[in-house]
Amino acid sequence: MTLNGGYAYRDRIGLDGVGMTVLAYLSARHRHSSREQWCERLGRGELELNGTTLRADVILEAGRTLVWHRPPWDEPDVPRHYDVLHEDASLVAVIKPRGLPTMAAGGFLEGTLLTLVRARYPDARPLHRLGRHTSGIVLFARTHAAAALVSRAWRDHAVGKRYRALGAGIPEWETRAIEAPIGPVAHPVLGTVHAASSTTGKRARSVAHVIGHRGGMTLFDVDITTGRPHQVRIHLACAGHPLVGDPLYAAGGAPRAGSPGLPGDGGYLLHAARLRFVHPLSKDPVELAAPPPPDLCTDAELRALQPATCP
Repeated sequence: MTLNGGYAYRDRIGLDGVGMTVLAYLSARHRHSSREQWCERLGRGELELNGTTLRADVILEAGRTLVWHRPPWDEPDVPRHYDVLHEDASLVAVIKPRGLPTMAAGGFLEGTLLTLVRARYPDARPLHRLGRHTSGIVLFARTHAAAALVSRAWRDHAVGKRYRALGAGIPEWETRAIEAPIGPVAHPVLGTVHAASSTTGKRARSVAHVIGHRGGMTLFDVDITTGRPHQVRIHLACAGHPLVGDPLYAAGGAPRAGSPGLPGDGGYLLHAARLRFVHPLSKDPVELAAPPPPDLCTDAELRALQPATCP
């Protein structure tokens, strides 16, 4: 465990908070903590509104800024390393290990890939993110111009991504396009999470390829051009093959019934293996590859990893 320096979380009050007491608002909007926990924080003077320390019964108005000054806390231990895959004056691409958050979220503030990368590349800004328990390629821009151009390519679906995943069951198909829309749905703890939804979802497309089997499980390569949150996990679940050990998504692409896990919970195997895009300055095509970890390798890939022996 590592003690961080604490953080000030800011929340601008919208129309949905007008007329609510501070305690009611916090309990309804930030369900990661109980009403009792918010009450204790208010009692310790950790929350303020427009610079004034709050009481639990203060009525909120639109446009004001609510701040929670969270005291320093112990962050769970995480891997604190990465490998550089590509580096130039505009971009840097690294391979993130499983278990390391890309950016601050979910109880992690300083133990992140962004913190580690900025220690070496102070101007780096992430162009996308991977879930904490997803390994593989993360691309950073080193200039404003590179960030703008690559971000535009991402919005135009001109960036190709391939993931390696281990799914449950054996499909009857070899290749399948999956186009279920992805959007926010209800979650008992967080309020909402992204999942398959025909009503709130945005367009998403994945193409899954079967590349091997392991008992009653299947290794997939999944190509995506859209980048919805948790897209590969959701789409393989929609196809009837949720990731083995996924605590959140069930077959069909919805959160598991009863007590679903959180998006940041681990237990599944997912790896961002390839990234294809046009370099923002040179305009040359770039294709980056990060070999999958051994637990996501095919038999042929595992044999290739073994040292050669003399006859």
